[in-house]
Amino acid sequence: MSEQQKSRTTVDIFGQQYTIVGAESTSHVRLVASIVDDKMREISAKNPHLDINKLAVLTAVNVVHDFLKLKDEYEMIQRQPRNQKE
Repeated sequence: MSEQQKSRTTVDIFGQQYTIVGAESTSHVRLVASIVDDKMREISAKNPHLDINKLAVLTAVNVVHDFLKLKDEYEMIQRQPRNQKE
């Protein structure tokens, strides 16, 4: 992938600015950043004394947990016979 195909998008996550470089659209990067920010704020509201590093790790753990649950559900749906999906 060449440097020309990558875009730079600056986002705000939990009060910090980050510049993300990648091939995804700006709108996609902003959506991802918004979801991360929302999750961090949700966890911080329940645990206001967490330092930023622990908050970031707990956010990552929660997001990966959600991802794995969705992946398992998707794989279960994929294994169903076609007539049960409709």
